[in-house]
Amino acid sequence: MLQVLKTEDEAPARVGYTVTKKVGNAVVRNRTRRRLRAAFAHVAQDHALSAVDLVLIGRDSTRGRPFGKLIADLEHALKKGQAL
Repeated sequence: MLQVLKTEDEAPARVGYTVTKKVGNAVVRNRTRRRLRAAFAHVAQDHALSAVDLVLIGRDSTRGRPFGKLIADLEHALKKGQAL
């Protein structure tokens, strides 16, 4: 899940990551958060994001999702949220 907030300034995008306790224990939540960070880093290489704040919310399905599909989902969410 992705939440997007456009900002007034042209500063680089700020990104926050959150994973609730419903997803699992600390090890699982941290692994999910690391996967989200890696997917965003991969997408950010191809796109210059600015004037936007993003919050990536990790769900239970995030940890088992193939990495390629996770990247595709993130790109789709960014386009849908008009961040790209």
